[in-house]
Amino acid sequence: MTTDSEATLAGWRTPAWVLLAGSLIALIGFGARSSLGLFIAPMGQADWSLSVLALALAIQNLFWGLSLPIAGMLADRFGARPVIIAGALVYALGLFGMTIADTNQTMVLFAGVLAGTGIAFSAFSIAMAAMVKVVGPEKRSMTLGLGTAAGSAGQVVFSPLALFFIESMGWSQALVVLAVLVLSLIPLAFVLPKTQGSAGRLVVEQTIGEALSEALTHRGYVLLTLGFFVCGFHVAFITVHFPPYIASLGLPSYIGAWSIALIGLFNIVGSFGAGYVGQRFSKKRGLSVIYLLRAVTIAALLLAPKTDITLLIFASVMGILWLSTVPLTTGIIAQVFGVQYMATLFGIVFLSHQIGSFIGIWLGGYLFETTGSYDGVWWVAVVLGVAAAVVHWPIDEKPLARLSPAA
Repeated sequence: MTTDSEATLAGWRTPAWVLLAGSLIALIGFGARSSLGLFIAPMGQADWSLSVLALALAIQNLFWGLSLPIAGMLADRFGARPVIIAGALVYALGLFGMTIADTNQTMVLFAGVLAGTGIAFSAFSIAMAAMVKVVGPEKRSMTLGLGTAAGSAGQVVFSPLALFFIESMGWSQALVVLAVLVLSLIPLAFVLPKTQGSAGRLVVEQTIGEALSEALTHRGYVLLTLGFFVCGFHVAFITVHFPPYIASLGLPSYIGAWSIALIGLFNIVGSFGAGYVGQRFSKKRGLSVIYLLRAVTIAALLLAPKTDITLLIFASVMGILWLSTVPLTTGIIAQVFGVQYMATLFGIVFLSHQIGSFIGIWLGGYLFETTGSYDGVWWVAVVLGVAAAVVHWPIDEKPLARLSPAA
């Protein structure tokens, strides 16, 4: 017997409302996280060292990656709703804890361990896995593009918003505001379906252990996992260190904020474009092209004069290439293995992404403090971009035989 409240909630769980709620979850959760690089400079003025903050954010990315496979397994088993609710609570606690941390250890605990775990359990990838399960196969790639674009829209909104909060009320109160905004994920999570069913899916009996064994012995899945390491290195290094990099050039702080916002703005275009390409063309080749273009774009930045216009152009071009890898990467997983355990399988791939994030953030802080320049990390990013372009090319993206109607 269902109650009136349960019936009312069920009426809100139509595909259209699920897509809207999932997009808002991606927007808020990803937007809050992407603005954390703007806090480094003002927190540094409050006697927090760059190396400690960089280590805390690097550990945040590492715990995000380590926790996401667990969050994905729980979401595939129990639905995205309880996972995102728990994640929002822990994420908000981590942000608030940064304001009361009084030692390097407590800063790493709140900003690194708790915030990273909370981000994983409220991640936009968990919301996207719920979104893709309410649409048919013919709409999956565009749905993944929509979820990724929503996360990018959060970056556009939250970068100038966080800068406004920091300048008007100080970094500590600004973090409290971010924590409150993260708590708004909780009512949105109630719109997501609780079950793991999906539209247009062939029902194939398979345990989560069998799904993991199948994926980990698939050459294309292994290559996809290796390649996503590079995406994490690029995205995390630029998100955290691009504003300080711009400051090190002697340019105003608003250039850093608007650069991050431009990356998010143009990534909306890139994400929808990648979703369109993935729906009609080879996803693996699209990924190879994206990584190669990233390498060319970063090299061009290093060789060009460092002016306001140069940096804003770089941010715009990089924005198109930013998270356009996500709908193609998740699309390959759904296309090859199906969507039943998509959150789990993407969680494993994303762990590689976050190991790359950890190294990118830590290496950026370490080399800048020891050499006074970010140039070494930028050139590492160029080499990794070329390597990723090569790694993705031989991926076999054909669906497994068990997904065919004959099977």
